[in-house]
Amino acid sequence: MIRSFLLVFLFALSASATAMSLGSKHAIVIDEASGKVLFEKNSSDIVPIASLTKLMTAMVILDARMNMQEQIMITEEDVDTFKFSSSRVPVGALLRRSALLELALMSSDNRAAHALARTYPGGIEHFKLAARNKAHALLLRRTNIEEPTGLSPYNTSTASDLAKLATAAARYPEIERITTSAGDFIDLGGSARHYHNTNKLVGDKNWTISLSKTGYTQEAGRCIIMRVRTAGRDAIMVLLNARASANRTADAVSLHRFLMAEHTQPVMAGMNLK
Repeated sequence: MIRSFLLVFLFALSASATAMSLGSKHAIVIDEASGKVLFEKNSSDIVPIASLTKLMTAMVILDARMNMQEQIMITEEDVDTFKFSSSRVPVGALLRRSALLELALMSSDNRAAHALARTYPGGIEHFKLAARNKAHALLLRRTNIEEPTGLSPYNTSTASDLAKLATAAARYPEIERITTSAGDFIDLGGSARHYHNTNKLVGDKNWTISLSKTGYTQEAGRCIIMRVRTAGRDAIMVLLNARASANRTADAVSLHRFLMAEHTQPVMAGMNLK
């Protein structure tokens, strides 16, 4: 009787991910070490990816090995005239390339991301070519990058491709460090301003996050990529097109709980059930 009950319990537990109700329209969770897909929902659909784009932007910039201490001025060219998104970085501000990278990744500043691509060797067009070559090298077969910020709805990918992108981005110590910082003071024209991470789960004592990036546009909805460590293993989590930030966070928490529960299954299955 006890054996039968526990077998039913284990079956129900293993099926919990399939039955899980998520608000995000597209999702995937992958065990990084084995590559095993632990959960997926519409993970092959090609959709806009908003500021998740900035992980690709950061990799392309770091691959170019430019001087990260070089001073770059924000110009009118960096102002968003497509969606008119706000920025705390004024035109005329002079920042180190390293500070622009931090602003682009941590607080998802669009002017900072555009300035990074604008000052890429050869300019924006060469940046776009480098981004497409990077996507090809990473076997991101359903990923398209048109510009560096993610404001364009033509920056598209799938949850499956983005999991690969996150795995690649996690190999860059600078990206890992910046995206897992809860906040930082950045010198802006002689005045230190405090910037926060757009992912409120960063710094939460219940989470161990080693990569993070959020995104939002009207077309993409609320999106997030995270590399999390739980129950002694690393997993890549991608959530796309949630209706609101609260829905995105609730989905992430549900998947985090699932990862912890899923890890206990082999232990329970190996118990002596006499």
